[in-house]
Amino acid sequence: MTTLSGKTALVTGSTSGIGLGIALSLARAGANLILNGFGDASTVIAEVEQFGGKVGHHPADVSDPEQIADMIEYAEREFGGVDILVNNAGIQHVAPVEDFPVERWDSIIAINLSSVFHSTRLSLPGMRTKGWGRIINIASVHGQVGSVGKAAYVAAKHGVIGLTKVVGLETATTNVTCNAICPGWVLTPLVQKQIDDRAATGIDPQQAQHDLLAEKQPSLEFVTPPQLGELVLFLCSEAGSQVRGAAWNIDGGWLAQ
Repeated sequence: MTTLSGKTALVTGSTSGIGLGIALSLARAGANLILNGFGDASTVIAEVEQFGGKVGHHPADVSDPEQIADMIEYAEREFGGVDILVNNAGIQHVAPVEDFPVERWDSIIAINLSSVFHSTRLSLPGMRTKGWGRIINIASVHGQVGSVGKAAYVAAKHGVIGLTKVVGLETATTNVTCNAICPGWVLTPLVQKQIDDRAATGIDPQQAQHDLLAEKQPSLEFVTPPQLGELVLFLCSEAGSQVRGAAWNIDGGWLAQ
């Protein structure tokens, strides 16, 4: 098992869903955790604390570079810096390009792409000083293929993979690595809403779920947050030290088609 005792991980968007699953995996491996997300985080903090590490929370809105800077300063002040950065925070909106609200485009690009840049540029100096670091960007299969109605999301996730490659190259001779993980369908609240919308037309909920998966994901099974967490642990391990600038698919066969 990967041991991350003494390391501090910052996971953006980690008070629920994929981010929380990754945070729990990192905590189980011994890392200290900085959680990020809106609202009362006390329940989530207690859930992560059960593994014995130090746990903090910063409520930064990652669409705002100044709040990201404050979060990194908090990490340096309270935890001695960030060793593992997981850029996970993301939002979605679906509409045709000609009807896509400009403000939604701007917010998706800010949260899904620009925040990755800002968190990375602010964390890298400390990682270089320590001589070790892991930057793991939660991209998507939509960083490699398109889907109708998802212009901003697809553009942002393609950008995340491009940024990952550049940072991977710029850190190639160091003990800092940068990689992206590209999940397929994960049963998040956003995906559950798509299933519920199908079921609202009179389709059995189980059939609605099957139909959604069958359109894209040949395994007919969802990727789970714990599976993503285990992949993060591999990328943090010595075995993952020569994985650099990669976009790692975990998608039930979506991109094999």
